[in-house]
Amino acid sequence: MPTGMPMRRAMVRIMALTMVMCIITMIITTITIMAVTTTITLIITVTPMLMITGSNRGEDAGAISPEPEGLSETAALYRLMTWLSPSFPVGAFSWSSGIEWAVEAGDINSAITLQDWLAAMLGDGAGFCDGVFLANAHRAVLSSDAPALDEVAELAAAFVPSRERHLETMAQGRAFMEIARAAWGHERLEQVTCKRAIAYPVAVGIVSAAHGIPLALTLHAFLHALVSNWISAGARLIPLGQTDSQRVLAALEPVVVATGQRAIHASLDDLGSATFRADLASLRHETQYTRLFRS
Repeated sequence: MPTGMPMRRAMVRIMALTMVMCIITMIITTITIMAVTTTITLIITVTPMLMITGSNRGEDAGAISPEPEGLSETAALYRLMTWLSPSFPVGAFSWSSGIEWAVEAGDINSAITLQDWLAAMLGDGAGFCDGVFLANAHRAVLSSDAPALDEVAELAAAFVPSRERHLETMAQGRAFMEIARAAWGHERLEQVTCKRAIAYPVAVGIVSAAHGIPLALTLHAFLHALVSNWISAGARLIPLGQTDSQRVLAALEPVVVATGQRAIHASLDDLGSATFRADLASLRHETQYTRLFRS
């Protein structure tokens, strides 16, 4: 008896271990089968989806931009923010539109005087006139009216009060058109023909219309970019701090909105300017002894 009992206990332990191993093996086998089945199901489901997605990407790869009628508001804002950004290479940072002479003459010497000067330029001077040119160029492109576009371009080039201001708007207009065609090409843009040299606001109107961007968005974005560049010039010349510059920009928001609303409904017969001191500044800047800006 003493010899038989240990043997029986050993046999019981071996049988118990064998049963545990069998159960573990069955569990592992079941999990493996389930994993393989799931993987096969995913492959069967996902592969057609990838083929469809890849096919769509291939079809759209050669497209530069959607048709104007299908342009979303998000895409319109993206393009406007790009084209009218200070980083868009039209050289806007090198022009002051006569502000440099006004600072030297003492007309502009603080944030308040800069704000007053720019409010007049926006509502009664170059800002309003450029807005009218942009709006009429935009409409001419949408209606495929080449003679009307030529008329707008010719008048915009002749409407500037000085040689430097003429160079400013024409150089930026030329650069804007060249870069837009090279980097943001569109079939409709290539169809636009204009026999005249193109000023900056006319160029913005042409490109935005060709891309199907609404006039109201374009006009307000353009006026914002215009006044922002003027403030940047004033901040470097006076000088002003960044916070004061932002205060001026915030204070001019109602003027920008009002000017845009007037310009969008104006015809070429409504053009007019009453900013004689600003026009004089752009003339006198040509003979200013020390200059940082080209206008």
